[in-house]
Amino acid sequence: MWMIPGQNQSWVSEFILLGFSSDPTTNSILFIVFLLIYLCSVLGNGLIIMLICLDTQLHTPMYFFLCILALLDMCYVTTTMPQMLVHLLTHSQTISFAGCWMQMFVFGSLATTECTLFVVMAYDRYVAICYPLHYTVILNWGLCIRLAAGSWVCGFLSALLHTFFTMSLPYCGPNKVNHYFCEGPSVRSLACMDTHIIEVVDLVLSVFVVVIPISLIVTSYIHIAKAILKIKSTQSRCKAFSTCASHLTVVTFFYGPATYIYMRPNSSYSPERDKQVSLFYNAFTALLNPIVYSLRNKDIKRAFLKVMGHARVDF
Repeated sequence: MWMIPGQNQSWVSEFILLGFSSDPTTNSILFIVFLLIYLCSVLGNGLIIMLICLDTQLHTPMYFFLCILALLDMCYVTTTMPQMLVHLLTHSQTISFAGCWMQMFVFGSLATTECTLFVVMAYDRYVAICYPLHYTVILNWGLCIRLAAGSWVCGFLSALLHTFFTMSLPYCGPNKVNHYFCEGPSVRSLACMDTHIIEVVDLVLSVFVVVIPISLIVTSYIHIAKAILKIKSTQSRCKAFSTCASHLTVVTFFYGPATYIYMRPNSSYSPERDKQVSLFYNAFTALLNPIVYSLRNKDIKRAFLKVMGHARVDF
C-alpha cells in the first residue's frame, strides 16, 4: 500500500475510491441503476454513430460533429463507469497510482475535447443559419476535419497539464479519495503540501476550457437569435430554432455541473455534493445526448426506420 522512497517519507502507491456508500444493499441498488445508465448510454451513442455512418444523407458537417460527440460520450463514460460498477460489488475499491493517473488523464482529455467540440457545433449552427447559401463552401470537409482534430489536440494538451500538476504533488497519506473515480479536485485534496499554486494553474486552465468556450457559444447564439428573428415565416423560424435546441440542451447539462466543479473556490469543496454533481456531466449527459438528438431529429428517426426496414428485408 505504501512505498518508502527514503528521507523518512512515505508515498502513496494506490488510492481507495470510497464511492457512494458502504452499505451492501444500497450498493446493489446503485449497481443496477448505474449499469442500466451505462448500457443505455453506450447503446444509444453507438446507435447514433452507426446510423450516421450507414446513411449517406447524414454525411454532412452537422452529423459529422454529432458522430464525434457520440464517440466522446461512449469513451469517457467507459473511463469511469465500469470500474465504479466493479467497486459497487466487491470489497476492494483500490486503484493504483498509475491507474489513477491514467484515468484522470483520459477522462480529462475526453471531457475537455467535448468542451471544445461544443464550440465547433455552435459555429456549425451559426454558419448554417446565418450563411445558409455558403454553408457547404465555408464548412468544407477540410475545415471540418481540422476543427475536429483541433478539438482533440486542445483536449489532450489541457488534460496533460492538469494531470501532470495534480499527480506530481506529494501524496504521503491518507489515500482515501472521497469520489467514485480519480477526479482532480478530489485527489488533490489529499496532497500533503500547500496546493494553492496548483489551484491557480487549474483555474487558468478552466478559463481556457470552460469560460472561453461558453463565451464563444453564447456569442454564436446571439448572432443566431438575431438571424432567426429576421426570418418572416413563423414555420421557418421554428425550424431554425429547433436545429439549435438540442445543442443548447446538452451544452447546458454539460457545462453547468462542470463549471461548478472546476470554477468554484477550493474553500467550498464538498466531496458528497461534488460526487453527485459530477454524475451529471459524466453519466447523465452521455445518456441525455442520444435521447435529445434522436427524439428531436427527424433525420435520425428516418435513418433509423430506413435501417430497420433493410434489416427486416434481409431477415
